[in-house]
Amino acid sequence: MFRTDWKNNLRGCGLATALAFAGVAAFTPSLPALAQSAPQPRTGLPDFTELVDQVGPAVVNIRTLERARPGARQGGNGNGEMDEEMQEFFRRFFGVPMPNVPRGQRPNPPRGGGGGGGGGGEEEQPRGVGSGFILTQDGFVMTNAHVVEGADEVVVTLPDKREFKAKIIGSDKRTDVAVVKIDATGLPAVRVGDVSKLKVGEWVMAIGSPFGLENTVTAGIVSAKGRDTGDYLPFIQTDVAINPGNSGGPLINMRGEVIGINSQIYSRSGGFMGISFAIPIDEASRVAEQLRVSGRVQRGRIGVQIDQVTRDVAESIGLGRPQGALVRSVESGSPADKAGIEAGDIITKFNGSAIERASDLPRMVGNTKPGSKANLTVFRRGGSRDLQITVAEFEQEATAKAGDKPAKPEMKPQVSPAQQQIGIIVTELTAAQKKESKVKGGVRVESVAEGAAARAGVREGDIITAIGNTEINSVKDFESAVAKLDKNKPIPLLLRRGELASYLVIRPARG
Repeated sequence: MFRTDWKNNLRGCGLATALAFAGVAAFTPSLPALAQSAPQPRTGLPDFTELVDQVGPAVVNIRTLERARPGARQGGNGNGEMDEEMQEFFRRFFGVPMPNVPRGQRPNPPRGGGGGGGGGGEEEQPRGVGSGFILTQDGFVMTNAHVVEGADEVVVTLPDKREFKAKIIGSDKRTDVAVVKIDATGLPAVRVGDVSKLKVGEWVMAIGSPFGLENTVTAGIVSAKGRDTGDYLPFIQTDVAINPGNSGGPLINMRGEVIGINSQIYSRSGGFMGISFAIPIDEASRVAEQLRVSGRVQRGRIGVQIDQVTRDVAESIGLGRPQGALVRSVESGSPADKAGIEAGDIITKFNGSAIERASDLPRMVGNTKPGSKANLTVFRRGGSRDLQITVAEFEQEATAKAGDKPAKPEMKPQVSPAQQQIGIIVTELTAAQKKESKVKGGVRVESVAEGAAARAGVREGDIITAIGNTEINSVKDFESAVAKLDKNKPIPLLLRRGELASYLVIRPARG
């Protein structure tokens, strides 16, 4: 999957360079002292030739085919151009329509002038090109799930030009890992490395089939580890040149070990821009092992929808620093619901492991065997508490409804001085509104005056369930909590909107 909508656009390092020069101007040590403290420069560049000889024989080209039914569009237009479906494949995964590829990889032009013709049977048409690498000598091959997705036939070509029809053992879209099997023995297999020993700045190499050009070698360095792009896994970021057709190929360290599967690039132009991502091989290996054993992946789930904890929220509710996963909603009847987890809780630990970012939680839960018990630590109302939960097996995620507003109360609310002070007019919740919004208590926002609350994003129809670490179950609770507020400090509100919980921080106006 190649994306063009990554959250943070990376910029140059002109500021850092300027600061470095400013530091030199401000402090200039004597030349002898400088010579003693300066690190010795490294000479020469790495030689990848031995790595290519070592790993290259285990890297394969993967070609996928689909059966063209009578009356269906053919794979090409007679000029070697890719059809609309093929273009969509590359738009989806690489962010760019498939460019011209070597003639041997192009689809065949339509036969018989207008299609049809012949015996009316099914024809196999080229669908896509990717890469992979041999895991075991008896023919198990690892690649990306998106390389083989939707294929009627998979053809694996070895570097010695032998071709095999491959069987798809299993694929997992969430991690983009797939395993296929070819009928061969005595094959050269890769060695798997230890991702925990991988260092930022380390040289790495990729081998693959960009644009169908088999056994293409590119190299670069590790730019970052644990990069969160919003997917299920923390990626290895590199500046290794990756292009359409590299997907599924190995990322190799200088010891000749595979430490990742090349999977994505970040691009605003459609071409390679110096930022590529690889799936860590330890994560991929766990998935591959399950695929080999059962053809599917068992993944744990607890039934919560989560979000990041911002610095403003963490400081205003006493959490200290932004950490953990904010629970925005709890699925009814789910393990989280049975364990007593509530919307607005912040899960800070799972089985004793700290959750630094929200994305850590689904990875930890997903790697937990369904049916096993786990301990959770949640931050609620200014304090931490431990809960025990039984992890269920991951199924299709429930779609949360959003934007549904509870019915307006029939009676016009009475506005108190406290409500005028904060700029929010609230009313009691009816039993029906509590049931509809799945809350035990709270007050409904009837209107929001122009000012700090409106700027913070409070809307009519929101349900406020806590102010700071004070639980709100009635208008009286709301007014009491507002009266105790320090008017010069930010006011954190925990509210429900539809079925989702979130924190908003109202900042006092500056005089």
